[in-house]
Amino acid sequence: MKTMFVNAVSDVDVRLSKAALAELKGRIGVCTTIQHLHRIKDVLAQLPGSVLVGQVLGCRVDNVKKLCDDVDAFLYVGTGEFHPVRVALEADDKPVFVYNPISRKLAKLGKEAVLSHRKRVMGALNRFYHAKIVGLLVTTKVGQNNGVISKYSVDAKMRLPLEFAKRTDRKYYIFAFDTLNHDSLQDFTFIDCWVNFACNRIMDDKNNRIVNVQDIIEAENG
Repeated sequence: MKTMFVNAVSDVDVRLSKAALAELKGRIGVCTTIQHLHRIKDVLAQLPGSVLVGQVLGCRVDNVKKLCDDVDAFLYVGTGEFHPVRVALEADDKPVFVYNPISRKLAKLGKEAVLSHRKRVMGALNRFYHAKIVGLLVTTKVGQNNGVISKYSVDAKMRLPLEFAKRTDRKYYIFAFDTLNHDSLQDFTFIDCWVNFACNRIMDDKNNRIVNVQDIIEAENG
């Protein structure tokens, strides 16, 4: 099937309000989503000494990790908390601010949002370690390979799930899907816990029965 990708950019003015500028102190790492990336230099021009972090995804914020030691705080330009929560998880306790270019309001991301995410992760891990029957969720979508963007490869997608399926600590079943419908998982009542091998933010705020495979790997490796 042929696929056409359309780059849909926003025409919203992302420049910071005077009130927002007054609150931002020190060296700021500025990041945003692809919708506002073409205008983010307007924000950098307002913050002398600021650092361009660039585009962030809900599942990947590689540049945030690299620039933690170079900034005093991070600024996410966009709406909602989904992306900035991911920034905060990698920000080494640096403050994370969120500027909504539509409402033109600046807010500091509360620690509660990060703590809530970490509690969900711990709860999902606890469910996994107490489960007897586990479902392994493998996506057929191109590009979703455990946080690594790459060309479609059945071998790449199946390598890690097959390694898990060989474990003898509990019983495993592999489920392949294109679009995950969380409600449909309820049909498989014999599954105690699901392990996600697709995008690592697919579980957030939706289903505490799903644990990310990377969280399991990190827990087991200490």
